[in-house]
Amino acid sequence: MDEQLNGNANAENTEQTANDVWDAFTRFAEHQRKAMEEAGKAIDALFPPGFKEHGGEARREFVKGFKVLVDSAINELEKASREIDKNRKSQESSDRPQSTTGKTKVKVQID
Repeated sequence: MDEQLNGNANAENTEQTANDVWDAFTRFAEHQRKAMEEAGKAIDALFPPGFKEHGGEARREFVKGFKVLVDSAINELEKASREIDKNRKSQESSDRPQSTTGKTKVKVQID
């Protein structure tokens, strides 16, 4: 019976220790999050408002430029795809046997 009580006590101690570790990790993560937030604010405070304004506008223009580039690439890929499909269809139709008699048909009787 003492073994059962000790087993339960050990399980509770292990569970309590795991909870303590998890709580400590949670507190650590919260302090790290706050530290990063404050570091970001410190770096932000180094730059004057004009720099931030123009930097933001530069970022927006940079993104717009890439959108134009990507849209252009998509259009060119679509054109190439249509051209490939067109060539494939014309090749498939040219693979069919062609009539050698033209518009008129000639009956041939073989003995």
